[in-house]
Amino acid sequence: MNIQSYRVTTLQATLLSFILSLFIFIVGLILVFITDVTETITFLSIVHIIVSHPALFILAMLVILVPLGVFFIYRGYNKALSLKQNIIEKENAKSLETTNFISKLIQEDFTTEFDSEYEDDKLSKSLLELRNTLKYNKESAEKRRKEDEIRNWTAEGHAKFGEILRRDNDNLDNLAYNVIKSLTDYIEGVQGGFYLLTDEKKEKYFNLIAFYAYGRKKYADKRLKWGKGIIGTSAIENKTIYLTDLPESYINVTSGLGKSNPRCLIVTPIFANEELLGVLEIASLNLLEKHQISFIENVAESTASILSTVKMNMQTAQLLEESKAQAQTMTSQEEEMRQNMEELQSTQEEAARQADRFLKLETTVNHTLLRAEYDKDGTLIYANTKFIRKLEYSANSDVEGKSIHMFISKKDEEWFKRIWTGIAEGGRHFEGYMKHVTRTEKDLWTMATYTAIRDEEGGVERILFLALDTTEQKKLSLNLEGVVDAVDKSSIKIEFDINGNIKEYNESFLYLFEYSEKEITKLSIFDLVDTLELDLFNKKWENIVRGMNFQGQFKVNSKSKDEKWIRGAFSAVYNMYGEVEKVIYIGNDITNEKIMEIESKQQHEILKKQEKLLRESEKELSRKLKGVKLEVKEQLQKIEHEKLMYERALENTTDAVITTSRDNKILFFNKSASDLLGYSKSEVLGKNIGILFSNKTIDEDQFLSRYTGPGDNKVIGKREKIKIKTKAGKEISVLILLSKAHVEEENTYAAFIQKI
Repeated sequence: MNIQSYRVTTLQATLLSFILSLFIFIVGLILVFITDVTETITFLSIVHIIVSHPALFILAMLVILVPLGVFFIYRGYNKALSLKQNIIEKENAKSLETTNFISKLIQEDFTTEFDSEYEDDKLSKSLLELRNTLKYNKESAEKRRKEDEIRNWTAEGHAKFGEILRRDNDNLDNLAYNVIKSLTDYIEGVQGGFYLLTDEKKEKYFNLIAFYAYGRKKYADKRLKWGKGIIGTSAIENKTIYLTDLPESYINVTSGLGKSNPRCLIVTPIFANEELLGVLEIASLNLLEKHQISFIENVAESTASILSTVKMNMQTAQLLEESKAQAQTMTSQEEEMRQNMEELQSTQEEAARQADRFLKLETTVNHTLLRAEYDKDGTLIYANTKFIRKLEYSANSDVEGKSIHMFISKKDEEWFKRIWTGIAEGGRHFEGYMKHVTRTEKDLWTMATYTAIRDEEGGVERILFLALDTTEQKKLSLNLEGVVDAVDKSSIKIEFDINGNIKEYNESFLYLFEYSEKEITKLSIFDLVDTLELDLFNKKWENIVRGMNFQGQFKVNSKSKDEKWIRGAFSAVYNMYGEVEKVIYIGNDITNEKIMEIESKQQHEILKKQEKLLRESEKELSRKLKGVKLEVKEQLQKIEHEKLMYERALENTTDAVITTSRDNKILFFNKSASDLLGYSKSEVLGKNIGILFSNKTIDEDQFLSRYTGPGDNKVIGKREKIKIKTKAGKEISVLILLSKAHVEEENTYAAFIQKI
């Protein structure tokens, strides 16, 4: 009840005191008149009585003084009462404000604020700090939950696409479609395209080999010229393009239920070893988050390595087939030319006796071979039509009387001069491949013969040139040699005889299996294959030496017995009789991929078990959730408080403290470390610890080489004297003590550093 309802006003109290004091005065006056006064009552007699009786005089003065005293007393009292009432009302309002604030905090409404009138109160400040702490804890918990969801989503996606890439690594069309379909569905997109870069002699373009839209496979014959549109821009700049403002007409594929214009488009290039292979394009009705964009880029990188291998295997198979065909063709041509040369030589020996036959043979030669005659000085005397045409001249007059060096490249002049001098001086004839230069500076490769024609005295009279044009075969051979050399540098290459013995090998093979060249000569394929797979491989080898090519992956052992995984193809090589002469293996080391695959399967099994346990404990958790919620909140506050105290303690310690992860990334860098080394936290957090030491110091100091090296092989609990490098590049001597913390199967390392 309000105190105001009980208050007596100053006027009421004054009037009441006046009436009471007047009443007392009148009573006293009446008593005096009754006892002492006998005269007539008049005003003067009353005044006389009051003056003559001190008690009445005092009562008369009280009639005036008492009301005045009551007036001033009550006025002061009412003022004090009003002030107290205001204080009580203010406290009640503040209490109500505090109650409402706490109620909203209980409801997890962290947007509420205090009236600015109460903000300076200690309780208000404490409640505001509590609100900020609860808000931070909730945001942190939400952030961790979101990060866990992203990690789980990413891990599941990598496992899924690892399976696709492993399964479809032998079929380009299936690989492209399954990648774009699964990737579009996984990010909840509506349309995806897989563009493959095709580089032909006359044109370079992107070919849409896989197209997926609105949950269905689409067929589209689409080519994009190199450098055109968003696809071309992404490829040229080698970066991902993410657009959120798409033209209405950009997407023209609709679903069976209608058409919706996508809100965003992402285009990312597919690169392998700095070589552009293609481009992925995906449209979505929802805007993509950073982790989704990063995931798409990672899938593009993984696809690039497999796509490169698929293309290399296809090219290798094609080149091997072409090589076989070319080898057979060149063998036939060499045999044919050898026979022609033998016939030509026989014809020259019988030329004097069989002139008519010689003319017929000369006509045949002119139709099939390039023919020319030179004097000993190299001046052309005669050239047939085929010679003139192949060297791109119009008539005999263009070449007759010219020096033979006119048809020889300047790079080959010294080599050719030695050959010519030997023939001109009566030496042996020349037979083999020779390059000539046409009128337009083109290379003309020939299987050539230079033979000296002697006079009756045995001296050299002139020199005859006969040749077959082998330019196309030579270009193909040089191209094949370049491809083989590229394969030799980028892949493992081994040649076996039909019994599996190693005959030829490249540096990649030696590096992978760790054998010396001397040791390799004593090994066979069966010494390399893992013993657990040897029985199965023996059956495959029997098919390989019968001419059946094999492509796949299998486990092998290096010299140090380390498990290695390789993927590639065994191809049989035939001799001119169609018999398998040797076996060539071309492949790549996929050990890291296989380890990732095995780890992914193990992680998947762990996740399945965890999922089962979660389902089994879900009911129990629901029952305990209400009781645990308050306890968890208190523990969380305690943990956050302890964490804050720990970080502040490390932050304010005089020692420089640096905390690193197992892979040597800097996680914590206190103020003393910043003061000592000159780096700010933002400059070093997330960086490798090796930036704080020079390479020379790391090489010379065993403690530092183990500290900055990968893994857990670090010196723990022992104080060492080392040199550390400041931001300015100056090396200073310090004492360092390394400690290890093991949390959830992950090691972290804290280094305590004191300047000497």
